[in-house]
Amino acid sequence: MRILVTGAAGFIGRWVVADLLDRGHRVLATDNLVAGQAANLDEFASHPLFDGFEQGDVRDADAGRRWLAGTDAVAHLAASISVQDSIDDPGTTFDNDVAGTFRLLEASRLAGARFLFMSTCMVYDRATTPEGIGEEHPTKPASPYAASKLAGEALTLSYGHAYRHPVTVVRPFNTYGPFQRSVGEGGVVAIFTRRSLAGEPLRIYGDGTQTRDLLYATDCARFVGDALLSDAATGRILNAGTGHDVSVNDLAAAVEPDPSRIEHVAHIHPQSEIPVLRCDARLAARLLGWTPRVTLAEGLGRVRAWMADRVAAGIPLR
Repeated sequence: MRILVTGAAGFIGRWVVADLLDRGHRVLATDNLVAGQAANLDEFASHPLFDGFEQGDVRDADAGRRWLAGTDAVAHLAASISVQDSIDDPGTTFDNDVAGTFRLLEASRLAGARFLFMSTCMVYDRATTPEGIGEEHPTKPASPYAASKLAGEALTLSYGHAYRHPVTVVRPFNTYGPFQRSVGEGGVVAIFTRRSLAGEPLRIYGDGTQTRDLLYATDCARFVGDALLSDAATGRILNAGTGHDVSVNDLAAAVEPDPSRIEHVAHIHPQSEIPVLRCDARLAARLLGWTPRVTLAEGLGRVRAWMADRVAAGIPLR
């Protein structure tokens, strides 16, 4: 197949490109480079199945139609993903995550290309059972980011109902791994690891009892590929996570063994915090045969080794 990946120069996008190429598919990569880094895709430049990278915006209808010409499927990952940015500037988040999704859905429908929409676990309310959050769990749009993702989900599913277009929505939980941003509102694992390597204090928002279900990047990318390419996922919403959550306090202790270098600071958006995130991914296991493979301890070790190698090579961490 020939597959378009939007947001391809971002953290998860880069891993999805790698996974799809490994499966033997042709990949066209696009990104507007507001948050992504074109260098994340450099290693694929000479790959015989990599159809190249194009800088562009999913809100551009003409670009979408051009990208979709001769394309069989779309993994739509491009989005504004910062919770705080969505609170400060909800209009930009809406334009990117809702209007942009609509433009790409239309191009996908006209091209007859199956469509996967990357949503987020941030659409959910807190986990209240030991099994965790399943796909039928209540949603709670506690930020414009979460609301925009829910709107994008609804648009995507509407194309399945109204046009019988093959669509899938995925809600991966807190993904981490190499290439994740470690500055600003980046991933907590990346931020903690960068600060630990630099000898800087690890700052925890609030009391640190909030929990996260941390999914390693290769497991997330494999899930996206499985969901995109499987007829069993068509018309579905599917979660991906490990089924095990860890408090931010315990995560900090796992990254930084010196407790004196861990401190608590005021939360930047407490109103949008989800106290307990723990995934129930049994539906993905049943429909796709997908289960995570990388343990948290192994994943944290890989991230630290990757970051340490970058620092030793004089490559700045972003």
